[in-house]
Amino acid sequence: MTPTVSSAADVLMRDYMALEPGETVLITADTDSDEVVWQAVLRASLLAGANASVHLIPPLPYQGRLADPYVTPALGAAALAADVWIDFTFPYLAGSELHDHAMETDRIRYLLGADLSAGGLLRLFGRVDLDRYFAVHHGFDALVNDAVGKSVRITDGAGTDVSFVLAQRGFEKPRRADKPGTVLIPGQCTLFPEVESVKGHIDVGAMFHEYYTRLPSPITLEIDGRIRAISGGGNERTVADRALRRAGKDGEYGYVIHFTHGIHPTARVTGGSFVEDTRAIGNNAIGMGMPWWDPGGGENHPDAVLFMHTIDIDGQRVVEDGAIVSPEPLAALAADLQPLAG
Repeated sequence: MTPTVSSAADVLMRDYMALEPGETVLITADTDSDEVVWQAVLRASLLAGANASVHLIPPLPYQGRLADPYVTPALGAAALAADVWIDFTFPYLAGSELHDHAMETDRIRYLLGADLSAGGLLRLFGRVDLDRYFAVHHGFDALVNDAVGKSVRITDGAGTDVSFVLAQRGFEKPRRADKPGTVLIPGQCTLFPEVESVKGHIDVGAMFHEYYTRLPSPITLEIDGRIRAISGGGNERTVADRALRRAGKDGEYGYVIHFTHGIHPTARVTGGSFVEDTRAIGNNAIGMGMPWWDPGGGENHPDAVLFMHTIDIDGQRVVEDGAIVSPEPLAALAADLQPLAG
């Protein structure tokens, strides 16, 4: 554990998670989690004066409600006793019955840390000015909020061409997690579609179905309201097929429930960390199935990943090859968002 990783963990806990002395912190991790990460977060929590512990479990076979049979009474008791719950399991516990109960307490602050690596912790929290980052993030969110009901088109160099009508935002991403609820690692802005309006085809280069992997060849999703067909992907198509059918109903594929735009200036495409890859500038995590942020949701939530997309909103080019190009004030803020030295 280097001093820079320790410092990044301190930013995560004291700044982003708004940790106060005397609060109870639970860190959940699995035996595939990066040990440096949960140790750094444990140490940062203790140094902040919190009562902190780690609950280590075997990797879950699925996320969300499908994880319910693998959640032990001891884990449930520990989670519900926490003020702050940092979850580094992957597949993750968000969307599970336990997560729903934790959110119903209206007390617990939960971070979906997923498969964050030590390098990712350093880059996503230690190499960025979060105030300047959130100026861009909230500026992009405002642009999207003002465009609710308008059309969006997303394309990329791999052949993706998909359009949809923007829906109301499902949740907001705060600068600091100082109120009860679920928060995500900073780095991506979310676009929620009217699910029946999504039409076109998406060519994805990586996917989190039952695990996260780069694909041997792109998987093409054909979408008309819901996902109608998938092709390509080599042997990974079989895994994607069963994950998408679990995410739908009556054996059919589900819907596209969100798109995102990655804006983190120091996130890298590692090929090994879903949570970091989808935050790299211009990348897009496309969620499919039941949304875990709705009560009872999260039966299964596969995600597909696009690289370096272009976004048009109501006919105006907003993102081109990953870079925000309009409106001009937002583009200038994004261009000025540079990595911190050190």
